[in-house]
Amino acid sequence: MDDSYYMKQALQEARKAMERGEVPVGAVIVCKDRIIARAYNLTETLIDVTAHAEMQAITAAASALGGKYLNECTLYVTVEPCVMCAGAISWAQMRRLVFGAEDEKRGYQRYAPEALHPKTEIVKGILADECADLMKEFFKNKRR
Repeated sequence: MDDSYYMKQALQEARKAMERGEVPVGAVIVCKDRIIARAYNLTETLIDVTAHAEMQAITAAASALGGKYLNECTLYVTVEPCVMCAGAISWAQMRRLVFGAEDEKRGYQRYAPEALHPKTEIVKGILADECADLMKEFFKNKRR
């Protein structure tokens, strides 16, 4: 399996969020070539501003592994993480972060480019157009 395969899995999660009226961000966490967590935004459903896809996935992965450090894992997320999520990714010591579309308005790269753990490998732009198109579609429909 490659990064595109796992990003497609994250896109499936993002579509679930969209179906629920949530901002369509999806995430999966992979450890040793196996998906151990799947998640999508639940901020509206849970009435919780911290219920981002990444946060949900990190919690599920830590539970699956029985420990808070995810230093053998890769997080795939459809949109660049915000500063809050980047902090959580850092605290979890994620080995790799792979994201699709960049978030120029609220992404961690704008506000806290050094927020991730120094050992975290970052891969940007995997299926970026598809990830961005989903966000554009969601917000276009919201404005109607």
